[in-house]
Amino acid sequence: MGPDDIPLFAMLKSRLGYLNERQKVVSQNVANADTPGYQPRDLKAYTFQASLDAQATGSSYRGGGSAPAGPVRMLATSGGHMAPASQATPWRSPQGADSETTLDGNSVSLEDQMLKMTDARMNYDAAVSFYQRSLAMLRTASRRPNG
Repeated sequence: MGPDDIPLFAMLKSRLGYLNERQKVVSQNVANADTPGYQPRDLKAYTFQASLDAQATGSSYRGGGSAPAGPVRMLATSGGHMAPASQATPWRSPQGADSETTLDGNSVSLEDQMLKMTDARMNYDAAVSFYQRSLAMLRTASRRPNG
C-alpha cells in the first residue's frame, strides 16, 4: 500500500497536478504576450467535487485511468442541507479576453498573469507542505513506541 492509496494523498497529488498545469498555462500566456491575436487561457478553479469525481472514476486530473465508476455526488439527506451547485466537468475553461486588448488583438495582461502565477505558487507551496506534514504524521504513527 502506497501513499496514493490513501484518499488524502491522492487528492493532494491531484491538486498538485492541477497547480502544475496552471503554472504551465500562465507561463504560455506570458510567453505569448507579444503575439498578435493571442488570447490568454486559464484553467477552471480546482474544486472539491472535481477531485471527488476524479477519485470515483479512478482517473487523474488529465483524464486517464480505468473505466468510469460514476461520479461522486453530494447528497442532501436533510431539508436543512444546501443543494449542491451544478458544475461543468473539465477544468479547462474556454479562451477568454483578459482585462485589456491591444490594437493587434492580443489581450494578455502581464500584471494579471503575474498575480495568477503568484497565486498558483502559493497554493502549490501550501499543498506540498501539507503533503510533507501528512507523511511525517504517518511515519510517526508507524513507529514502534519507545519503552
